[in-house]
Amino acid sequence: MSNFLYLLAVILIIGWLLGFFVFSLGSIVHILLVIAVIAILLRLIRGKSI
Repeated sequence: MSNFLYLLAVILIIGWLLGFFVFSLGSIVHILLVIAVIAILLRLIRGKSI
């Protein structure tokens, strides 16, 4: 599960960067960034035991 969260966070950060620099999607870009940060924080909080 933690590998999935990490992968999801990386994909969302890449999507945020693409949206920010290429597509200019507005608020969707910032929502992607917030979701990616939350996924990273969850992975850090839960640690590698799960």
